[in-house]
Amino acid sequence: MKYIVSFKESGERLDKAVALLNQELSRSYIAKLLKDGKILVNGNLEKASFKVKENDEIFIEEIKDVKADIKEEDIPLDVVYEDDDILIINKPQGMVVHPANGHYSGTLVNALMFQEESLSSINGVIRPGIVHRIDKDTSGLLCVAKNDNAHHFLAEQLKDHTMAREYMALVRGVINENSGTIDMPIGRDKKDRQKMGVDKEGKPATTHFQVVRRFKDHTLVKCQLVSGRTHQIRVHMSVIGHPVEGDPLYCGRNYDKIYKNGQLLTAYKLKLIHPTTKKEMVFEIDLPDYFKEVLNSL
Repeated sequence: MKYIVSFKESGERLDKAVALLNQELSRSYIAKLLKDGKILVNGNLEKASFKVKENDEIFIEEIKDVKADIKEEDIPLDVVYEDDDILIINKPQGMVVHPANGHYSGTLVNALMFQEESLSSINGVIRPGIVHRIDKDTSGLLCVAKNDNAHHFLAEQLKDHTMAREYMALVRGVINENSGTIDMPIGRDKKDRQKMGVDKEGKPATTHFQVVRRFKDHTLVKCQLVSGRTHQIRVHMSVIGHPVEGDPLYCGRNYDKIYKNGQLLTAYKLKLIHPTTKKEMVFEIDLPDYFKEVLNSL
């Protein structure tokens, strides 16, 4: 994996810069990668204390903590749209996007490798075609790149925030405001590596929300991501006192959830510029049945 140091990471120690650039890696694992010579700066081996500069190129060797020989699996996929460049998938709740520790099969990547002859190679053998991700228990729209040119073009849209992703979430409590913006940086929770949290040293994160409907003890909201951090909506809504219903991480240990199979959060709308035609494309799906059932019960 290759990263370019931005102004934000400039001047940081190499180990801290890597942690900022890839918040899925623990500090201990980064230390191991550095010790094993798996991290290069501008093609050179450097110590953890090395101070990085803006535009430095950091290369992290493909992480080997999952099986590299990902198996093709005949898993049905809900394909919303497909052409020679892109594939739009409606990912079901409960499906992991790509193989990782504890999830070597049954992922979206396993299914894509069975069904697609061509997928971009930008993210290596573990994440072929994967441009962006959504959490295992979040359902909804994902864009997959079928070639490297398409991947680069789509990744730039994510970087400059021209790819619009909108989510529908059922949150706890009644939100009085009709709309709002949450602008709080997000980083890995220092006490629980499975969780993210608001952290002044984390990456910038902005979420816009709009109330769709109010219930007695819940609010249905549309959320639009400006940035795209891990667990962003889940963290932001929790911080303002309105955690996503059913969320196993951010609702609290003693939360009496009305839905126990994961967070009621779905990526229902995706807007992007097509890599070849350069035309705007908008995809929108209905709420999944399990989500509708909970709303009907309210």
